[in-house]
Amino acid sequence: MNIMKKINIRRTLYHIRHRYLTLNNVVIAVAFLIAASWIWGSLSVMQRNYALQKEVDYKKQQLKLTELETTNLQLRQSYYKTAEYQELAVRKSLGLGFPGERQLILPANSQAAIDQDAAKVVAAIDPAAQTNNLEQWINFLFGGYSKSIDSK
Repeated sequence: MNIMKKINIRRTLYHIRHRYLTLNNVVIAVAFLIAASWIWGSLSVMQRNYALQKEVDYKKQQLKLTELETTNLQLRQSYYKTAEYQELAVRKSLGLGFPGERQLILPANSQAAIDQDAAKVVAAIDPAAQTNNLEQWINFLFGGYSKSIDSK
């Protein structure tokens, strides 16, 4: 039995060596490995380029934002130098006005007024919160909210 196993093993090795390990098959395997490594390298380079391009775009966006902030600050600075701003600042800080101009000073809101405003805000938000998504779509498409808007 031991001799039969050796013969079968030799036969299998011979069969593998002469059927699968031919020159054509080895060349095809090497070509496949080269192609696979080339594809892998290309994908890694593409991924790196994508990340670098994303970083460049972010930097350009930050540069544009900084330029806009700089322009905004320059415009503010030039506005602060105008006579119009200086006049408004003096009038506000000193409480002065033009001849014939009157100033109306109102007291702070009472707690009742604050509560009434809060109730209006809750009432405006509340109907949408009580309905589900389907009802909201139906009301939107068929004008269910138009009556509540018209009444206000």
